[in-house]
Amino acid sequence: MTAALSATSANKTIDLGPAVELVSKEEGHRQPLAPEFVSVEDFSPLEVAYDFGHVRREDIEAGPRNIWRYKKLLPVPSTVEETPNTEPGCTRLVRADRLAKELGLKRVWVKDDTGNPTHSFKDRVVAVALAAAREFGFEVLACPSTGNLANATAAAAARAGWRSVVLIPKSLERAKILTTAVYDGDLIAVDGNYDDVNRLATELAAEHPKWAFVNVNVRPYYSEGSKTLAYEVAEQLGWRIPEQIVVPIASGSQLTKVDKGFRELGQLGLVDASPYKVFGAQATGCSPVSTAYRNGHDVVQPVKPDTIARSLAIGNPADGPYVLDVVNRTGGAIEDVTDEEVVEGIRLLARTEGIFTETAGGVTVATAKKLVETGKLDPDAETVLLITGDGLKTLDAVENHIGPKATVPPSAEAVAKALGY
Repeated sequence: MTAALSATSANKTIDLGPAVELVSKEEGHRQPLAPEFVSVEDFSPLEVAYDFGHVRREDIEAGPRNIWRYKKLLPVPSTVEETPNTEPGCTRLVRADRLAKELGLKRVWVKDDTGNPTHSFKDRVVAVALAAAREFGFEVLACPSTGNLANATAAAAARAGWRSVVLIPKSLERAKILTTAVYDGDLIAVDGNYDDVNRLATELAAEHPKWAFVNVNVRPYYSEGSKTLAYEVAEQLGWRIPEQIVVPIASGSQLTKVDKGFRELGQLGLVDASPYKVFGAQATGCSPVSTAYRNGHDVVQPVKPDTIARSLAIGNPADGPYVLDVVNRTGGAIEDVTDEEVVEGIRLLARTEGIFTETAGGVTVATAKKLVETGKLDPDAETVLLITGDGLKTLDAVENHIGPKATVPPSAEAVAKALGY
């Protein structure tokens, strides 16, 4: 696969901004930038290494109102904003005082990523993956997905004028199927769970050298898009890092990249390199990383997912061990919550802050509540909760729990009676 693309790209210089090479996570082996995701030396995942040079706050603040304001910190071309893309990012950071009171925390901020083009944080990672895929000479944008990534990939491909091939478990929420199919790409439902779909995608990536599977063969670049959550949170807080942050765990990549983003900001002098704690959130029905943390293990044992939080239902999370490393290094913790707690987390955020989140956000809120109750979250520390997707995508999770308070005839008297006047 790599050889075929190298031939395609031989006549041009690869422009991925400050990115200089790939490095293996385990032993630090280095290799040239390429559409590869596993080290040829130690078989561990690869991530992007950089030469950032001098980056100033003023330059970032003068940039566009999307993630490309951080292009000097990402593996994307220097002209990335000039090519058709969905322009995600710069979503709101909401001070959530009513939620804080309910949780027993002094100050809470909600990073509300439902405002992205396809209403989840996946627009960030796909935009970066697409930019890298262009440079490497790919022609098709593809992915295996639990839902949000399917939406983002199909939309990004449509915007770019590319073909998309999206693989999903056939049991995916109906809303996420429809909001992928509407972009008229090639949507394929697979009779299996996400881990089955992911294995199939890996096989197809090897067979189709022009297909950029955003979370497979261009995964090192794709995953860097999650750093923009950390960048935005810090910038929106006045260029400082929160004392603690709660992040949902699916593959685990988002949590590790949020940590990487905070560390980069400190290393570059864009923020004071103050200590912070990273906390992970999982659903009990798919909690391999939480289980490993609880048992003091550094190996994550795969599980078969069984939870309403389908966007987090990855039974064999690729970055699970690295999540454990981050959480342990920063002094955080990982917890999991039941499906019933997930629903209550969704409802709690909606009624206190007017934000309707999907099940992954319910996991985050409910986990924060549990972390406070178990004494793991400091009630006096400034806390950020990552809300990564829109509740309209997972209506089935709440449809049996909410509805009209009453059904009445069209009269004021009937309304008064229903309201108990």
